[in-house]
Amino acid sequence: MATTLRTGLTGPGSYWEVSRAPRYSLVFALPLLLLYQILATLEPAGRQGSLRNGADVILESLFIALAGRQGPLLFMICLIAGSLWLVARDMRRRGGRLRGTVFALMLAESTALALGFGIAVAALTSQLVRPPVMIGPAQVDTFDWWSRLMLSVGAGIYEELLFRVALVAALAWIGQALLGWRPVLAGAWATLLGAMLFSAAHYVGPYGDPLTLYSFVFRMIAGVFFSALYLLRGFGITAWTHALYDLILLVAPH
Repeated sequence: MATTLRTGLTGPGSYWEVSRAPRYSLVFALPLLLLYQILATLEPAGRQGSLRNGADVILESLFIALAGRQGPLLFMICLIAGSLWLVARDMRRRGGRLRGTVFALMLAESTALALGFGIAVAALTSQLVRPPVMIGPAQVDTFDWWSRLMLSVGAGIYEELLFRVALVAALAWIGQALLGWRPVLAGAWATLLGAMLFSAAHYVGPYGDPLTLYSFVFRMIAGVFFSALYLLRGFGITAWTHALYDLILLVAPH
């Protein structure tokens, strides 16, 4: 029988459960992927090439190494096909139609998390490291509004895909399968190391930020937060929370 959404926020069939399911989580993230690809395609090439999200470049580079010039196309086909397969499998198992009210609640939740995220992480970081006057991408003021939007959306979809879905999962598997650690220890190690690598990635490349202790710790704590959010709320809400937070940071007047 087709399942229906319970009115409660928790429990079987509730918003808390179904919003994490692939049929909602991945479909919810799809607009971010499409918007990023459109904006990246329209982005004019500069002296150092087209401006792209770093995680996107890393993921595409892996496919370019395998398939050459067709690597980016192969990457996109695999990404979309894999997502559609997971959505279709979930819908076959659970039945029922997708409900717009669930997506509306997911957007509201992501917005609330994005608004509170910066305050919470900054407050925690300030307890550990003295904050500077401001933090933010070193060259953000040289980007136009559309470039900032593209970078924000790309951070949500591709950084979560690379650093949470792929990297943290791979590190946890290494901890358990190769090092023989218990799941809790392997998960904690994967989360912390993944957060360090997530933070470090922001200082690499021609558009990388200047390295400061505060910004590194801030982004490392953010990485731990996003990992926890991914485990608790799934990929879709985590991607939207990340994208909306970056959008607030990059688009807001400095």
